[in-house]
Amino acid sequence: MKSLTGSLFLPSYADEAADTVSQLHVIADARDLARLADGWNALESGESSPMQHFIWAQAYHQTYGQAAQVQVLTIGPAHAPEAIAPLVRRPGVWPRLELLGVRELCEPLDLLFDGQDALDALAEGLVNLGQPLWLERMPADSPVLTALERAYQGRGLVHRSPAESYPRIPLDRSWREPESHFNAGRRSDFRRAQRKAAEQGALSFEVLSPTPAVLEPLLAEAYRVEAACWKGAEQSALACDAKRGEFFRHYTAAAAERGILRLCFMRLDGRAVAMQLAIECGERFWLLKIGYDEAYARCSPGTLLMLHTLRYAAERGLTAYEFLGSAQPWTQMWTDTHQQCVSLRAYPQSPGALATLVCDGARHAGIILQKRLGQQI
Repeated sequence: MKSLTGSLFLPSYADEAADTVSQLHVIADARDLARLADGWNALESGESSPMQHFIWAQAYHQTYGQAAQVQVLTIGPAHAPEAIAPLVRRPGVWPRLELLGVRELCEPLDLLFDGQDALDALAEGLVNLGQPLWLERMPADSPVLTALERAYQGRGLVHRSPAESYPRIPLDRSWREPESHFNAGRRSDFRRAQRKAAEQGALSFEVLSPTPAVLEPLLAEAYRVEAACWKGAEQSALACDAKRGEFFRHYTAAAAERGILRLCFMRLDGRAVAMQLAIECGERFWLLKIGYDEAYARCSPGTLLMLHTLRYAAERGLTAYEFLGSAQPWTQMWTDTHQQCVSLRAYPQSPGALATLVCDGARHAGIILQKRLGQQI
């Protein structure tokens, strides 16, 4: 196992000699993060989710870096890291380290590592930092959880609790005809929706892999459609949420450059009435954003587009359709399979960490008390 240091420095890697040991690197600007790009990309495996990719962290830093201090703990040299923990250090009286982007973007995230030794060294490094650690929405089957619990044993307190799961569909050849997975009543609903759509105009579907040169108008069209449903009224659409809208502009540009971006549309007489923003990687279809124009709600455009992209994913030979987000009433129609997630909170034996533990405990007790009082009213 490699030796560790816990040094902090700004703004970037000190020198190549320092790269021979494991250090915590505080990313101060885009150039610092860029030093990790090639090594980070090489560490990504076929099983990596889009949220584990370098371009996700880069887009986060470009969008949220002024408000949250990005910190990346690496094992190994910058050009060939063996493990990476993408983290954010939250400012405040009781600062803590959190998984990058989970709070703002609400998507699950895991650490990256190449082998058990690298993972163990990464876990050891996190303990040695002596800072509270919140890892929200990690896959429940991640080896990182066990490695951290082992590293903290006798050196702090670790608490694991359930977190929001997300829906998924394991795909096989049968999903080339997605309607076959539903009962007769539901299949009748699909046919009726398609007839109603055809009555309103020429019906067409697109799954596009745009290049950066043609991305901007297509992304603007996707933003417009998403905002034309309830998300616009609630100001949660990307066109209304300035920060998340900016994040996805940065991210989709990088994903388009990689060739993994998929912008999907249902059109009536050429007008987009449903949209999906997705990523195709690791032999899976990752659904990041959906929306439809409520003026066309009677023909269920979101449902028809979902059927089309399910068929597309199966015909491509992909192994899963990942809904991401969290389970919602509308997703129950499509699947009862979920990727289970957990949250891990760790408090090392240090005065600051213990103070954070007390503060977190009081806050949690207050939330429980508030819920109980609300139930009694």
